[in-house]
Amino acid sequence: MDSPVRSRCVEVLQVKSSPPSEELITFDAQRLEEALKTQGYSSVFFPLKVLKRLPEELRKADFNVWCVLLKDENGWIVAEVSASPPKEVLGVAVDLGSTGIAFYVYDFLQSKLVKKYSILNPQVEVGEDILTRLHFARKKEKLDYINKLTIDCINKELAKFGSKNIYYVSVCGNTVMSHFFAGLPVNHIFMEPRSPVTQSYGIREAKEYGLDIHPFARTYMFPSIGPYFGGDIISGLFFSEIHRKEDGFYFFIDVGTNAEVVLGNRDFLIACSGAAGPALEGGIFECGCQAKPGAICTVKIDKEKKTLHYQTIANEKPVCICGSGVIELIAELFKAGLISNEGKLLPNFMQERFKKVEDELAFIVAFAEETLHGRDVYIKQGEIKSFLRSKGAMFTILTLLCEKVGISFEDIEKFFIAGTFGNHIKVDAAVTLGMLPKEALKKAQGLGNAAGEGALKFLLEPDLEEISSIIKNITYIELNKEPRFMEIFAGSRFIPVE
Repeated sequence: MDSPVRSRCVEVLQVKSSPPSEELITFDAQRLEEALKTQGYSSVFFPLKVLKRLPEELRKADFNVWCVLLKDENGWIVAEVSASPPKEVLGVAVDLGSTGIAFYVYDFLQSKLVKKYSILNPQVEVGEDILTRLHFARKKEKLDYINKLTIDCINKELAKFGSKNIYYVSVCGNTVMSHFFAGLPVNHIFMEPRSPVTQSYGIREAKEYGLDIHPFARTYMFPSIGPYFGGDIISGLFFSEIHRKEDGFYFFIDVGTNAEVVLGNRDFLIACSGAAGPALEGGIFECGCQAKPGAICTVKIDKEKKTLHYQTIANEKPVCICGSGVIELIAELFKAGLISNEGKLLPNFMQERFKKVEDELAFIVAFAEETLHGRDVYIKQGEIKSFLRSKGAMFTILTLLCEKVGISFEDIEKFFIAGTFGNHIKVDAAVTLGMLPKEALKKAQGLGNAAGEGALKFLLEPDLEEISSIIKNITYIELNKEPRFMEIFAGSRFIPVE
């Protein structure tokens, strides 16, 4: 190890402190603290366990020791003092989604991301949707069960990387997920007037949350704006940096449990959320799913040849159809004349793909003999109508925010689209359906998992003031209090006809 490895969340460095002398009575900890101050680290705190080992380690290293420092709201925690350099110093960013949990493992010694992956959120055992979990957790013992289920799952994953080598964990999640992670009561989140327990969690000892990692490790959880606008969106904004943009106007769109949309720049941020999310993630479809291997993500219909071709994620046998696949499927059906602009199925050709499912007309995308589970993958008439309402809600939100600021879609510099939905969405299909404006064709940009990337960014740039400024600059719009919403929505529920 030739030189100190520096970051702004965890710092690993070698420090030369002066030895004690007979001329001046001094303390070991204070001399090391003075040496750290000369390198720019003020407000240093030594845990008692570190102090107990300090004299031996200082003299073993001839007063030239290695320190691991952890950023705290009040300064720096000296988590390790050793004569020899640490072998591994890790930080983990956790995106606690309602369906999946994403992990980003960062090595501070190598200054690189060493692992990124996702697992199923074990809370689905309690209920697929958040509302079911909220009702389940009304009693303390049930809340404690969900909290333990969540923390045990995360601890199991962290143990794979050597728990005691993990010094920092950053977490983002929607308001409900954050409450479940912290074990906070959720009774008043879903009851009027909706009131979460706390907006900010700050930087806390990891063991306070029940995380079994380094004994002095710290955990930061992103703050929320309200019951429907959580830390995952704040983390995504932190990553997108639209709050730093000096010129023009920018949209940040995140489709998850809900569709959260933010419009703004350095001067202002205006936000709202709507129920477009479940439809766009496949939540209202019998054969729908989130993006995963085997999910149909691309659909093409050749009207002349009367054929349909699809592609699945990871090229595996189809098992379902994800949000991006739904959008392209409905757009292709419309262009082929197989649905009306109101969303009514029209069996003009390809009759073999139309059938009744529970007395409702459906269109088969993949036949049973083609799928992994041996069942048809289809979309039903009612599901198409529901989707058109959801896509109408998305377009209405975008339009309403522009109206609030007094601009048009032409004034937008970028449409940043977050999440797996943003990675897979076919913008031209979304524009065809009237979910996104035509300006998005050249201005849309996928951000990937912006929430998770924001949590990772915090490990390297723990700028609490910047995150606080994002919170302060956001004006949240309640859609149910906006009379213009229904006016715009009424015309947005249909597929636009040129």
